[in-house]
Amino acid sequence: MKKLTTLSILTLGIATAATAAVPMLHEEQMARDEEARIITHPIAGIENRFWFDYRIDITEAQKELTSDLRRASDVEDQRDAWEEYARELSHERKHYIEEMAERGYRMGQVIVVD
Repeated sequence: MKKLTTLSILTLGIATAATAAVPMLHEEQMARDEEARIITHPIAGIENRFWFDYRIDITEAQKELTSDLRRASDVEDQRDAWEEYARELSHERKHYIEEMAERGYRMGQVIVVD
């Protein structure tokens, strides 16, 4: 029994190491960069329909990515899924910012200069 447990742990460790060794796709990195730009708080603290639409659209994009990656049969399908996800995140963020700007609420920006 102890040999079986040790073998299972060793196999799990090898599988994890192999997964970690796979380089990240360029499209995935672009999507991760877009994820870092997801707006987490409503502009000017105003929770209106544009804010809720934005949050729903982000959630839908995440669900669609999961579904697309699950169905992906090759690397090209994975690339397409990540690229579409990044495009959707960018589009939804820009759309939300534009809608709020039309109503007089601007997205704040902080610039730190040396």
